[in-house]
Amino acid sequence: MPFLDMKGVTKEYKLGKTIVRALRGLDLEIQSGEIVAIMGPSGSGKSTLMHILGALDTPTAGSATIDGQNLQELKERQLVTLRGKRVGFVFQTFNLIQTLSAQRNVELPMIFQGVRRSARARRARELLEKVGLADRVRHKPSELSGGERQRVAIARALANDPEIVLADEPTGNLDTETGGPVLALLKELSVRDGKTVILVTHDPDAAEIADRIVRLRDGCVSTSGRHVGEETAVSSPGQDAEGRAVSEEANASSLDESTPDGVSTSGRHVGEKAKASSSGFDDRSEQPEAHPPVEGSGTETSTLRVNPEGGDTNA
Repeated sequence: MPFLDMKGVTKEYKLGKTIVRALRGLDLEIQSGEIVAIMGPSGSGKSTLMHILGALDTPTAGSATIDGQNLQELKERQLVTLRGKRVGFVFQTFNLIQTLSAQRNVELPMIFQGVRRSARARRARELLEKVGLADRVRHKPSELSGGERQRVAIARALANDPEIVLADEPTGNLDTETGGPVLALLKELSVRDGKTVILVTHDPDAAEIADRIVRLRDGCVSTSGRHVGEETAVSSPGQDAEGRAVSEEANASSLDESTPDGVSTSGRHVGEKAKASSSGFDDRSEQPEAHPPVEGSGTETSTLRVNPEGGDTNA
């Protein structure tokens, strides 16, 4: 049985009088210890899929199971426990608390699980050493580089030793030099530690660390394969009749890959782009998908007050 199994999953949101169908009969299986990259244009359902895989939300129709547990059959408290213990979240914007040290940020998810202060301090230091930040335990986020902040976020995601790590655009705010070590760390979590790593990304280079790349289109899996540009079309309810391949997204006449220094490649198909010389920036913006607020992921700050000197009080 697949570790993560989604069959015919549909997810609908009501926005006023409008029904938004984010997922349309999606089928997906992910094995334990696998690294899977989820790609697709804005509005394809990537964030909604991630929320269901992380037990932050449940399907409107169809079934979604984590290690045999059907999410629709779990009560809200059970869902909170499941994602608190078995899922770790890594966000594009880090979501670190600016007034706390790196160590205290890593300790936060353990507070929600009732881990004793001495045990969580020891665990936080071990994790920061694991991600190469043993000399930064007392530094606050403002004293760290972007790559270091993301490594703190990864350490925090591992605080409760989860089996699943969900990374949402983990290199989206990093340049290629600082993003490389972050991707290597995520790869290591699967290869060495046996974690199931799910990477949501627009970056083909980031996706190349994955064992498998799954491309979404209009709320369905459209292609799946080992390398960007080499995926095989997948027949799925709601897929367009032509079964369009990975590289023909959004009817674009060309695909530009941008870096912080400007456009680095340009071409018709993903994986077949030639290098381009340009000093301009790609100013296209992403529209966020509708999704419910995150609760129980260990990163909430509105219901927890943390004393920087070491005390914890719940509001």
